[in-house]
Amino acid sequence: MQVILIKDVDNLGSAHELVSVKPGYARNFLIPEKFAVEASSSNLKMLEERRKQLQKREEKLLAEIAKVTDVLKAAPVKIGAKLGVNGKIFGSVTSIQLARAIREQKGYEIDRRRITILEDVKEAGTYNAQIDFGKENILELSFEVIGE
Repeated sequence: MQVILIKDVDNLGSAHELVSVKPGYARNFLIPEKFAVEASSSNLKMLEERRKQLQKREEKLLAEIAKVTDVLKAAPVKIGAKLGVNGKIFGSVTSIQLARAIREQKGYEIDRRRITILEDVKEAGTYNAQIDFGKENILELSFEVIGE
């Protein structure tokens, strides 16, 4: 029996996917628990329409990510930090400070949990970080730590 999954099901498939299962599994578990619907002609048409909408939404999201990436790569982000006598900073630069600097200098709000600083930032200089936009879209960003 073929069914269309409404939600992700472990070891079976993800949402909006057409899968073949045994009739008892579909009738007794998937359909009553609202994990799937029967693959009738009208439901297949709705599945195609949903896929088209998801494709358009994903293309729009990728275009927005490309625009943000271009702006962030244009010039390095500068982060001010208090420096000691020998050029070392007090504490270290964190993803919170980097997210705040991106918001103030570039105008984009990026969640700090999406930012990964690749090395310890203990003194002034240029460093690299990664921003994970999801769906395998990762941006390498360079930022500069300067003394205040």
